[in-house]
Amino acid sequence: QVQLVESGGGLVQAGGSLRLSCTSSGRTLTEYPLGWFRQAPGQEREFVATTRYMGGYAYNKYYSDSVKGRFTITRDNAKNTVSLQMNSLKPEDTAVYYCAASSSRLIMSTISKTRSYDYWGQGTQVTVSS
Repeated sequence: QVQLVESGGGLVQAGGSLRLSCTSSGRTLTEYPLGWFRQAPGQEREFVATTRYMGGYAYNKYYSDSVKGRFTITRDNAKNTVSLQMNSLKPEDTAVYYCAASSSRLIMSTISKTRSYDYWGQGTQVTVSS
C-alpha cells in the first residue's frame, strides 16, 4: 500500500508563486510515475505534471499545456517526495491539487490519464485571487 500526503497549498495573488510537496510512504515508488493532478469546482480532475522513470537515475517530466513554462515538478527519491513549484499563477489555476502515484510503468499515451494512477493524496487547496 502507498500513502501520499500533500502540503503547501494556500491563497496567493495572481502572478505569485506557491510550492506544493507530497511525501509518500509504504511501497517503494522509484520506478513508477509520481505526479500531480488538479480539480476545480464543477470540473473533472485533470493532469498537471508527472515524472516517468527512464532507467538508472533518469526521469522524464511531463506537463499539461496549461502549466508548461510556469510549473516545475521535482522528484527526490531519497526523501520520497515530489514537489510542484508553481510560478506566475493565474486565477484559472485555482483548484484542489492531488498527488498521485501509479503502480505500473506507464506508456506515453497513458501517462496523463487519471485512470492510470492507483494512489491519491487527500488534496490541497490552491486559490489564486485576481
